[in-house]
Amino acid sequence: MSDPRQTPANGRVAHVSLKGQVPAERYVTGEWARVAVPLADLLRRPDGPRERQFPMGARVLVLERGPRFAFAQRERDGYCGYLALGALGADHAPTHWVAAPATHLWAMPAMKQRELGSLSLGAELAIRAKHDRFLETVDGLFVPRPHLLPLSERLTDPAHVAEMFLGTPYLWGGNSRAGIDCSGLVQAALWACGIPCPGDSDQQFAALGRPVSGEIRRGDLLFWRGHVAMATGPDRLIHANAHRMAVTHEAIDAAKERIAAADGPDAYLGTRRI
Repeated sequence: MSDPRQTPANGRVAHVSLKGQVPAERYVTGEWARVAVPLADLLRRPDGPRERQFPMGARVLVLERGPRFAFAQRERDGYCGYLALGALGADHAPTHWVAAPATHLWAMPAMKQRELGSLSLGAELAIRAKHDRFLETVDGLFVPRPHLLPLSERLTDPAHVAEMFLGTPYLWGGNSRAGIDCSGLVQAALWACGIPCPGDSDQQFAALGRPVSGEIRRGDLLFWRGHVAMATGPDRLIHANAHRMAVTHEAIDAAKERIAAADGPDAYLGTRRI
């Protein structure tokens, strides 16, 4: 059976590619839009629990618009769910992305003014003008130039990216510097380095890398049932974890022992190398 998290269908509508495969009242092509707020919660159902979060600039295919929510699928990883209508805007092609752990938006290129909001690593922006220390978006907002990179430029060390989030509070379904979970941390780290990555840890275990044994290397992924971490060296890892309710470093052996004590000796699934 198809994974509902990546199946663009909700019973009322389905993408035309699924005609004859899943039941629906209507089959639609959808329309492209982008997240136009700093961070948007993707919900399992309207007013339901959060599944993931999409940063500003995330491109989504909108399949259905209701009074308050839209049913949509993110282009980059195929994740489906409901977004508030007010979170969606025009499909402006981005030119730059936020390559810092976090940054701010201003109404004018002046850092001593009050900020309008915060963006997290991975947000994408369409830039229309360059100023001395700021870049201006097509919406007339300003972001510090040092925090942005052109879309064509990526980082090279996923473990270093993950370490940018040290101390970030744990948040189930979180995908930002304000709050993040284990799979969100891995996805952010890999995406920043141009490596495709699904949204949840079970999907990541199924899709990423190859199994390895022997010495663990920096950047390897360690998987447990319902959890994922990234190695920063042969005996250390970094992960967003509910044990400390934050992104922390931990000794690999200590993490394995702690999780085995809580979830059983078979909870560890193995190591994968990207």
